[in-house]
Amino acid sequence: MHVEHLLQDESLGLRLLWAEDALLRQEISGVTVTDLEDPARFVRPDEVVLSGLVWWSPEGGRGKAERFVSGLKDAGAAALLAGEETHGSVPDDLVEACARHGVPVAGVPAHVMFREITDTVYLRQWGGLSRHHALPEHVRGRLNRLVAQDADPALILAGAFAHLDRTAAYLLTPTGRTVAVTPGADPLPAGEAAALTKGDSGVLGRGDTGVTVPVEADAVTPYERWWLHLPDGAAAPPRLLHEITGVLGRCQEALIRRRAAEHQRADELGRLLTSPEAGDVAAVVRACGLPAQGPYLVVVADTGARHEGLAEGALTEAVAHTTPAFAAVGRLPDGTAFAVVPEDTAAPLAAAWPPVAACEPGSPLHGGLASPVGEATGLPGALAEARYALASARAKGAGTSSLADATSLTTLDTLLTGIPAEVRTAFSRTVLGPLLDTRSASAAALLDTLEVFLLHDGSWARTAEALHVHVNTVHYRIQRIEHFTGRDLSRLRDRLDLWAALLCRAEPSTTASATTARPVRSSTSPAR
Repeated sequence: MHVEHLLQDESLGLRLLWAEDALLRQEISGVTVTDLEDPARFVRPDEVVLSGLVWWSPEGGRGKAERFVSGLKDAGAAALLAGEETHGSVPDDLVEACARHGVPVAGVPAHVMFREITDTVYLRQWGGLSRHHALPEHVRGRLNRLVAQDADPALILAGAFAHLDRTAAYLLTPTGRTVAVTPGADPLPAGEAAALTKGDSGVLGRGDTGVTVPVEADAVTPYERWWLHLPDGAAAPPRLLHEITGVLGRCQEALIRRRAAEHQRADELGRLLTSPEAGDVAAVVRACGLPAQGPYLVVVADTGARHEGLAEGALTEAVAHTTPAFAAVGRLPDGTAFAVVPEDTAAPLAAAWPPVAACEPGSPLHGGLASPVGEATGLPGALAEARYALASARAKGAGTSSLADATSLTTLDTLLTGIPAEVRTAFSRTVLGPLLDTRSASAAALLDTLEVFLLHDGSWARTAEALHVHVNTVHYRIQRIEHFTGRDLSRLRDRLDLWAALLCRAEPSTTASATTARPVRSSTSPAR
C-alpha cells in the first residue's frame, strides 16, 4: 500500500496539505500513533505517523514543529497524518516544517478515529487483517465460546484461521508432535516440526521456514509446550498471531485443568497397584476410563529431578505420540510417573522416547516397560516388572536417557542391571572376596583367569591358550580361586554364582557395557 492509496480512500476524508508526487508513491510498512514531541525512536522506516498534536502549542510552535518533523525525517517516516481535533486545524508551522524536510503531511478530520486509519492500512497490507484488532469480532467471540466449551485444539485452530483463505497453520510441541493443523495443510514430519520450535522462548521467529511463535500457558512442562507455526510468514501480522496464541494458551490451560482430574484418578490407581490389597483394582481401572479387559501395557518413567510433575509431563507427551485408544497417566506414591496404555503402543513409545528426552537434556529420562497383561488383576505384577526395567535403564547410565523393555532382559547380564547397584556391589564383594583386592597382582591374575575360564566354557586348554600360560598354571590358579571363594568350579551352580559376581563388579554407570571388554562375553554364557 502506498501513501497515495491512503489519501484516495474517501471514507477517511484525509486532506493533503503538502507532498511531492514521488513521495506519495512510497510504500507504507506500518502505522505508529504518537503524541511525543520527539517521536524518532518509536518510528520505523516507511511507517505512517498519526499524531493528535497534543505536543504542539502556539508558544514556541515553530521550534516544536521543527523538532517533531526532523525526528520523523531521521526515522524515515513515509508521511504524517495530523489530527485536526485538538487545534481545529493543522498548524501552518507544522506544514511548513514538513515541506522543508520532505515529509508528506495530511490533515485528519476531527470525526475520523485513528483506529479507522490503522485498520485501513493493515486490512490492505495483510489481506483483510488489522494489526491492532487482528481478529474480527465475530471470530474472537466464537473462539472464546469454543474455549469455554473445552473444544478440541484442532477446532480452535481451524476457527482462528478460517477467515484467512487457505492459510496453513500448525500447533506443535518441542518433541515434534503435531497437536493440531488447519484443514488441508500438508502433514509436517516430526523431526522438522521439532526443529521449528527450537527458537528462544518468547521470541517470534520469522525466516525462510515461516514464522513460529510460542503459546504461553501456566503449569506446562517443557515437553508439552505448544508452538504456533505458519509456513508462510507473511500470512498473518504479529498482532493476529499474538491474539491467537493467547486463545490457544487459554485452551491449553483448560486442557491441563481437565487432565489434572484424570491424573488424580490415575494416582489412585497407582496407589492400589503398589498395594493391591488396599482396594478394588478393577473398579479403579474402570474409573480411569480404561477397558475392563486388556491387553494392557504398563510403563514407568523418572527424570531424576526434583521438579514436581516433570517426569509425568514427559510420559504424558510420550504417550500422546502413540495416539492410544486409552491411557491413564499418573504418579506412584514414590513420585515415579506411570501409565497404563494399550499393548500396541510399545513400539511407538520407544520411537518417541529420544525426541521427548531431548527437550530437557539436563534431566535424563529413564523408563521401563513391562510385558503386556490381559487382566486388570495382572497390573500390579506388570508394574513391578516395569519398575525393574526402569532400574535397568538407570543402571545403563545415570546421565543417558533410555527406555528399557522388560521383555528384552533375556540374559543374565541384562537381568542383573535391574538390581540396585548397592546390592550388586555387595554380592560381588561377598562372592569374590580377596580376588577383588586391587593392591595384589596375584589377585588380579586370579580374577582374570576366572573370567577367561568361564568365557571359554571351563576349557583348561583354551583358557591356557588365551592367557598364554601353561595348562598346569591354569589348574593351579583355579584351585586358588576355589580356595578363596569356597566354590567348586566343576559345579554349574557355583560357576553361575561366580559369573554373576563378575558381572556385578561394574559400577552402575558401566554395568550394561562391562561385557564389551572381551567381545565374546556379551553373547557367551557360562559353561553348562
